[in-house]
Amino acid sequence: MRILVVDDEVDLAEAIATGLRREGYAVDVCHSGADALDRMQWGAYDLLCLDLTMPGVDGLDVCETVRRDPPESGAPRILMLTARDTVDDRILGLDSGADDYLVKPFAFGELAARVRVLLRRDRAHDSSVLVVGDLELDTAKHEARVDGNVVDCTPKEFALLRYFMMHAGDVLSQERLLDHVWDENADPFTNTVRVTVGTLRRKLKGSGGRVGIETVIGSGYRLVEELDA
Repeated sequence: MRILVVDDEVDLAEAIATGLRREGYAVDVCHSGADALDRMQWGAYDLLCLDLTMPGVDGLDVCETVRRDPPESGAPRILMLTARDTVDDRILGLDSGADDYLVKPFAFGELAARVRVLLRRDRAHDSSVLVVGDLELDTAKHEARVDGNVVDCTPKEFALLRYFMMHAGDVLSQERLLDHVWDENADPFTNTVRVTVGTLRRKLKGSGGRVGIETVIGSGYRLVEELDA
């Protein structure tokens, strides 16, 4: 899942991004509302971590613009981050289009939990554990299991598997995977998606489970619950 952190406090924005990357998300950072709106025209984001108070185009402006005129890739969930802590401020933020509101200073663990909740809500999941056949993915513990046995995944493989499981049965193109699992620094002309899908596929197959990744020629990849031979 791909997240855009928008905050004019540079150190805070980088700290949030670093933490979210450790959680397995692809994260981009910018420091103004205008830049955020520009990036959403060419980047597909699942969630914005958005500061409310910024010079020029502020968080409220970004929220209202996204809700009024969503990007072609779809409107992201919005978690508003702000030092404004009155009830009226929260109402204003939520009414402008934010999905959740977190007051600064905050513990990163709470931020990470709220991100998980918003991304589950976006895909109609009501648990931190995703299940497809005998494959389970615990997004809170960062653990993949087949019949209770842990599958050793790198952070990028975990992020890729999470996206596959949230869209199980859908054919996902390399471009879509690159948009949602990798950040803006990924080179679209490399074979990074194919290589990562290949290593993840081998790990799932080696786990002895029935869930696998199939290639749909000319279209992309699909996570399927395989039938017994």
